[in-house]
Amino acid sequence: MGCNIIPVIHLTNSLPLQRHRPRMQDNVDQTSAHGRRDLVEPGFQEPSNRISLNHQDDDVDLEALVNDMNSSFESLYSTCSMQSETTPLLQNGQLNRSQLPSSGSGALQPMSPRQKVQRSQPVRIMAVRRLQEEEQQFRTSSLPAIPNPFPELCSPASSPVLAPGSLPQSQPASKHDVKVFSEDGTSKVVEILADMTARDLCQLLVYKSHCVDDNSWTLVEHHPHLGLERCLEDHELIVQVESTMGSESKFLFRKNYAKYEFFKNPMNFFPEQMVAWCQQTNGSIPQSQLLQNFLNSSSCPEIQGFLHVKELGRKSWKKLYVCLRRSGLYCSTKGTSKEPRHLQLLADLEDSNIFSLIAGKKLYSAPAEYGFCIKPNRVRNETKELRLLCAEDEQSRTCWMTAFRLLKYGMLLYQNYRIPQQRKAMLPHFSTPVRSVSENSLVAMDFSGQIGRVIENPAEAQSAALEEGHAWRKRSTRMNILGSQSPLHPSTLSTVIHRTQHWFHGRISREESHRIIKQQGLVDGLFLLRDSQSNPKAFVLTLCHHQKIKHFQILPCEDDGQIFFSLDDGNTKFSDLIQLVEFYQLNKGVLPCKLKHHCIRVAL
Repeated sequence: MGCNIIPVIHLTNSLPLQRHRPRMQDNVDQTSAHGRRDLVEPGFQEPSNRISLNHQDDDVDLEALVNDMNSSFESLYSTCSMQSETTPLLQNGQLNRSQLPSSGSGALQPMSPRQKVQRSQPVRIMAVRRLQEEEQQFRTSSLPAIPNPFPELCSPASSPVLAPGSLPQSQPASKHDVKVFSEDGTSKVVEILADMTARDLCQLLVYKSHCVDDNSWTLVEHHPHLGLERCLEDHELIVQVESTMGSESKFLFRKNYAKYEFFKNPMNFFPEQMVAWCQQTNGSIPQSQLLQNFLNSSSCPEIQGFLHVKELGRKSWKKLYVCLRRSGLYCSTKGTSKEPRHLQLLADLEDSNIFSLIAGKKLYSAPAEYGFCIKPNRVRNETKELRLLCAEDEQSRTCWMTAFRLLKYGMLLYQNYRIPQQRKAMLPHFSTPVRSVSENSLVAMDFSGQIGRVIENPAEAQSAALEEGHAWRKRSTRMNILGSQSPLHPSTLSTVIHRTQHWFHGRISREESHRIIKQQGLVDGLFLLRDSQSNPKAFVLTLCHHQKIKHFQILPCEDDGQIFFSLDDGNTKFSDLIQLVEFYQLNKGVLPCKLKHHCIRVAL
């Protein structure tokens, strides 16, 4: 069989033709004359004589050129009568060896080199958009299958291989907006996560307000319409607490130095006559093991004593003998008997929280100002289900409320107390936040020798305090003679410089100072300064000692034409209130204790 070999036309830059591998080129001439459609890849359509409207600008000239090439190859194959089987091709242009004919009658006959024809398969060039679409489909279909790690959970009909896109999408944590108020009435809206605790929110507010984080900041749940408020525990979730609050309720951001003070001085919080074993009527708990018994869930301590109890649905109060246990709050129906038949359940600890009563005399006609309330979590605005109680004094109220927290939360409270201390111990020394002088425990020092020493003798400390006071007076007098560096007059500066301090609260009443001290914790050394209401030229130091609030008047006195301030009728004089406060932070003097913590209000 002789046939004329037509030279192959190579198109460059105008038509990119797909070339096959050499082993494919050796067997192209064995295809049948009617196999033109078999040579075309399955993914491409056969060229049409009509020009597509969607690709007129892309391939109209190329299709005409491809048709001319196809006509030339048809004429070539019509003249060559070759007897062969059609060779199937894969999509990538390679031979499918599994479908090649076996050796025998249908075996391929060797061909001479002159009978071998090199032919390139024509490929239709598609628009850029179609190329991108097919490439995207190819990527999606060629993603590797992800093995299912739990095939036993699949049904028999389902495959143990996870298809692409069958994995569950990770849901982002939900966010909530919480509005927090400060003591001066300012507020801030903070976006928090659903799992944010009260401690986390306090640290966030401390950071935003540029305050010193001394672990005494707290978040307060305030119900003005009910006259109730309580400090949230550090582990409580903000979103969960907010769901139990009414529309008029709000969160307050303030200091509370007494939040964990009972771990440091338990004897000041639990009077011996109020603590007993519930198994023994007249039993007592040693003070050294007091907190251990409260934290140990297997022990059974209880708080007992008389309380004024408001009857549900009535305005009257009744004095009853009450005992607080892990199972709840009980009152005795027969005197001071604690037999089971004489005990009646007043409130449950599990689904309730304890609140301080604000203005109890005005709202609920309480017999004293030391009221507290056990509020069920389901109650929002109703007062019918509130269990209102009133103690005889502040120490008794603090004992009942602290015992309620310990019996309900147990070791969780101790963990909240220890976590900040452990974090502080792990931090390097240079990263510890700088605390103000008023928040440190200070002692009297003597620097007259080569090295300083702590003055432990009270008489010597008082003598050193007098000498230091006179030294300050001499220095201030010398500054008046030489001239003050301040642009203000010395007398004017000494009367206004204290107004820049956090511990000065201006013109507030005696009752308001009591309220601020109680809100920020009745701990020893908590103080504030305010203007005197009786003497417009004097000031008042309000100080807490042994859970009692005391007031000391600071009077101005004149010496050599200079105005000084004194707490002890002129024995110790100071040129301004800042020197006075710094002195009594170092020395107790005539005060019952040193100044340790100052009441502060932060604007959010």
